Amino acid sequence: MNETIYDAVVVGGGPCGATTATDLALAGHSVLLMERGGRIKPCGGAVPPRMLEDFDIPQSLLVARARCARMIAPSGRSVDMPVGEIGYVGMVDRDEFDEWLRERARMSGAERLCAVFEKIERDEHPHPLVTFRRKRGGPIERARARCVIGADGARSAVAKQSLPGAERVKCVFAYHEIIKSPANDSEAFDGNRCDVFYQGKLSPDFYAWVFPHGETASIGVGSANKGFSLRGAVSQMRTELDLTRCETVRREGAPIPLKPLKRWDNGKDVIVAGDAAGIVAPASGEGIYYAMTGGRYVADAASEFLRTGEAKALKRARSRFMKEHGRVFWILGIMQYFWYSSDKRRERFVTMCDDKDVQQLTWQAYMNKKLVRKKPMAHVKIFLKDCAHLLGMRAATR
Repeated sequence: MNETIYDAVVVGGGPCGATTATDLALAGHSVLLMERGGRIKPCGGAVPPRMLEDFDIPQSLLVARARCARMIAPSGRSVDMPVGEIGYVGMVDRDEFDEWLRERARMSGAERLCAVFEKIERDEHPHPLVTFRRKRGGPIERARARCVIGADGARSAVAKQSLPGAERVKCVFAYHEIIKSPANDSEAFDGNRCDVFYQGKLSPDFYAWVFPHGETASIGVGSANKGFSLRGAVSQMRTELDLTRCETVRREGAPIPLKPLKRWDNGKDVIVAGDAAGIVAPASGEGIYYAMTGGRYVADAASEFLRTGEAKALKRARSRFMKEHGRVFWILGIMQYFWYSSDKRRERFVTMCDDKDVQQLTWQAYMNKKLVRKKPMAHVKIFLKDCAHLLGMRAATR
């Protein structure tokens, strides 16, 4: 009996897995995209315009375009950061967005399968078997692959089985509720504005948010403190913002990794990507763009591996990603560690956001996904102001 051997089995059908499957299929490889189905990751849904350009995403998938971010301090003081003329923050609903990406993978040549991954098995054959069930309690089935790609999120089962140390990655736990947007904009909710709450009562070590999604909105919070009630914080937000009257569409929760894994591949035939590789931006928690970018790098590395048979090609995905984005992640990690540690520091952080130089460079870095180097004096000014805030030499409020 002849056995089908896929070039690649991609476990996980989120933005990362779907992008990886699409790129591999377009490169001429046989691909099986395995997705669990029926589960949506909690996500604010913010994406930069660059993502639409880099990955050929149609504007029609945007459910809203935010033109401003409002930062709210522990004292209740708010600072608005208008995007200005350089662009907007696109908003997507993961329910529709992820499915569009998966369907594009299928139309590009990948085979879609709704199933739950079980484990990777090895026998006398040189290529591994991916075992799965089409439904809970169903029979175990198998698919053989020359390369296995784990895009199955934080706490990745593929990573745990194949990469030493993957289970020890620290995570923020995120929870949000998708609600029907209020009929009319108000001070508490604006369909063109992303609100970010830096308040210890809502999150002791991260932040809470209200992001517009057109007809719906995401009300959420993240924290690495396992004893903190995420649902309680969201309930408190909805009460204080008069959003309890809005219909709840769905509720979702999941862990978000805080640091890229030191190794993404097993040195043989397995590699992880996206949240499974830990590539979510610290401080902001932004993951969609980085997941898709990481997925593309993994697809390129896997394609080279499939062409040459050289397992060392898989290592190039991580080195390429870290060369491009590692410095930004390092800076954001330091920022999260320091500024999110107390309400006193959060208050000063929000005050910093009122600075025009900070706003301009922040938005330029967000839109372009790289540190801005064209204005060295602006960086010097920000550094000096930052030091003043760190040392308590500037007032926290104005």
